[in-house]
Amino acid sequence: MKVQNEAKPYDTINVTPMLDLAYVLLVIFIIMTTASVQGLKINLPKPSNKPSLEKKEIRIVQVLANGNLMLNGAGLTLQELETRLAAARARDPDTPVVIKGDPDVNYEKVVDIIDMAGRLNISNVGLVTTRIGV
Repeated sequence: MKVQNEAKPYDTINVTPMLDLAYVLLVIFIIMTTASVQGLKINLPKPSNKPSLEKKEIRIVQVLANGNLMLNGAGLTLQELETRLAAARARDPDTPVVIKGDPDVNYEKVVDIIDMAGRLNISNVGLVTTRIGV
């Protein structure tokens, strides 16, 4: 008589315990990584309590609904605006320029003034995005 309890070699390996271990290690890695990153250190500038002794004259360029230009309330052409801004830049390299475009104007006019400020190397340019005094 032949005994049937012979030890057969396994053809496959059970990987379930190995996957369980991999998932546990992954969870531990995620928790440890996020726990070690508490936040970023940023050195913010501190406000100065002393008043600025230097008052800069702000150049306000308005683009009206009909496309006309105004510099501090005086009407002028694009070429006149360029010469006045170049003269202001020559006097003060940090001269601030603020551009206020009417909501009904073609935005190409505003972009032309921004490009002009870039050509004149005026770096302190601002755009008015809300209505003032409303």
